[in-house]
Order: sequence, then structure tokens, then C-alpha cells
Amino acid sequence: MGRRAHTAADVLRLAASGATELVVAPEDLVTPLARDLAGERGVRVVVRSAATDSLDAARQETPPRLRHVPGVNAMELAPFPVDLHRPEMDVRLADVVTGAHGMPMAAGVMSLRQGSFPWTLDYDEVEYVIEGELHITCGERAVVGRPGDVIAVPKGSSITFGTPSWARFLYVTYPADWAGGA
Repeated sequence: MGRRAHTAADVLRLAASGATELVVAPEDLVTPLARDLAGERGVRVVVRSAATDSLDAARQETPPRLRHVPGVNAMELAPFPVDLHRPEMDVRLADVVTGAHGMPMAAGVMSLRQGSFPWTLDYDEVEYVIEGELHITCGERAVVGRPGDVIAVPKGSSITFGTPSWARFLYVTYPADWAGGA
């Protein structure tokens, strides 16, 4: 039998029938939305043991929903993975919550130095300014975020990220895969 994908519809069907377990083969795929719904509806995702095919040998619940990432203000950030053709800006980031953590959204910390660059969002994003000054321009509207400010940018926006000196901010994206936005 080949690899099977288990979707949110499968979980909803099981929950409606009163079942409390979704039994999957080790090679099967359980979509992130299916895992989310399973947790919400009290359905455990159980992986069969490939060696014994015994449910008791390999019980595996949906990954925990709670994730703690200490010290994001002091976290070392890596160079931005997309070439912006602006090396003087020293754009850096660290993704701290991703789809790999079983979440439908992502979060990370980003910093940038003097300058600006264009970006188109294929996702919704919220920025929380930690330090410095973050400038976001969308069309004719320009917003300046300072420490403690929140800026929400809707999916489909073509914006410019910028700063006159330096900025460090937390971003949250939905859905989790923001990398398609270059």
C-alpha cells in the first residue's frame, strides 16, 4: 500500500463518528490542518509500528501546541535567505516558529540596517517592533513603527520595508510558509 495523505476532512469524519484515534502508517502524511483539527477535536494521531504493525508499539500523539523560545531579543540572527541586492542593509532573521512545529502560522525575528527594499506578501503578516524604527510603505501610505508598536500587513500587499538607521522586530505570518513572498 502506498503513502496516504490524511486531511482535515478525514479528521472531521472521524470526530463526527465519535472515534478518538486516527491511525496512520509511518510513511503517511498528515496535513498541518488535519493535525490542528485533531488536537481541537480530541482525536489522537497514532502511527502504526512498521516492524510489528502494533498500535501499542508506536503510539504518537499530535505534536504539542505549546512552544517556548526564550531570549529572542538577544538571539543571533542569520543572513536573510533571499538576495535583496542591498548588502549594506545587513538584513538578518531567525525563524522561531514554523510549519515544522505543527503550527499553521510562523514567527521570527528580523533586523535591518539603514535602507529599504521592496517585498510582496503572499501571506498575512504582523510586525511587533522591538528596537529601532521600522518604516513600511504600501502605495501612498507610510507607517513608522517604534518599540512596542504593531503593524499589520494584509496578504497581497506590495510594500517597502525600511529604516533610517536600524530596526529589530518580531514578525508573525499566516500561513506559515512565508518564503514564497519574494
